[in-house]
Amino acid sequence: MRDHLVKMFQAGIAACHPDTVLPPQLPPRADGRLIVLALGKAAIAMARVAEAHYGEGIEGLAVAPHGTPGRLSALETIHAGHPVPDEASVGAAERLLALAQSAKPGDFVLVLLSGGASSLACLPGDGLKLADIQGITAHLLRSGATVSEINCVRRHMSGIKGGRLPADLTLAISDVVGDRPEDIGSGPTVADPTTCGDAQLILNRHGLATTLTETAKQVAGTFRVIASARDALRAAAAEAERLGYLPVLLGECTGEARAAGQAHAAIARGLPPGSALISGGELTVTVTGKGRGGPNLEYALAASLALAGRDDIFGLAADTDGLDGTSGAAGAFIAARTDGAETLAANNAASVSDLFVTGPTGTNVNDLRIILVAP
Repeated sequence: MRDHLVKMFQAGIAACHPDTVLPPQLPPRADGRLIVLALGKAAIAMARVAEAHYGEGIEGLAVAPHGTPGRLSALETIHAGHPVPDEASVGAAERLLALAQSAKPGDFVLVLLSGGASSLACLPGDGLKLADIQGITAHLLRSGATVSEINCVRRHMSGIKGGRLPADLTLAISDVVGDRPEDIGSGPTVADPTTCGDAQLILNRHGLATTLTETAKQVAGTFRVIASARDALRAAAAEAERLGYLPVLLGECTGEARAAGQAHAAIARGLPPGSALISGGELTVTVTGKGRGGPNLEYALAASLALAGRDDIFGLAADTDGLDGTSGAAGAFIAARTDGAETLAANNAASVSDLFVTGPTGTNVNDLRIILVAP
């Protein structure tokens, strides 16, 4: 069953990988310059596909997290901070804007966007410094705030997000529930439906204060989502069927990771033999301890505790980008256990979990969680 879990996860990754989804979406070569700007956790993989497709003569930049492997031949590469921005994130944002703004009539700016871009390309807005954004981002990430809330604040603190990066076409791999363009990488190339007032309400709820600037409400260019969590869920379900399981799809889930783990374990306990409970989406963690982990590890440990006495149920919860929180792993396997409640309360799931390590996968469509009931 452990091998089956890995195969289902890998099927989900393959269905959303740039090698699979990007080539048929790339537009014909423009008469002028083709400027390719790739940013996010899938930036290197997306940029590689563009280089192979267009050949020589393209220019641009790929911005990826520190430690992302891979070399590019035509495009520059900058590695920057994630999930909290660093000085390299500021330099990346400045370079992206300079390249996009250098386009003349007849040139074409192609943005290849994926989750993680919010932190990787960070240009502080008027009156702000990098330290301001770092502090507020770190606080919100630990507070249990949703990605939509965090990205709303990010857009209104930024000089590049919220429609400020010019583009003729944006092709995006979505890592947000609902695939909202303004939330994928904080929407650098799309109009923003939220206002400073919306961001202020979020800050007020968390006892925070900062300078905010209004975002763009109208932009030129086309935006297209080319892969999302739904693709990964469908592919994992198809692989489950191929392996002889009956898929039960929960869709994209949100909320506190440990509560979701308990709830999904309860559902699994009631399923017939040979079932595969599959879910995606993005869970959150309200951090009160000082341990090491992430949403998928918290989910996995909570589910394992809730499955005590059911040695016929196994699972896997992992982030499709290959890194869950501060764990250094993609996620963890799930198996019935009776110890670990104190570890879970301390947000230290990484210390006791059966870790699932993949390294960077080249894509990012959020979490993929599978719980199998033995045939």
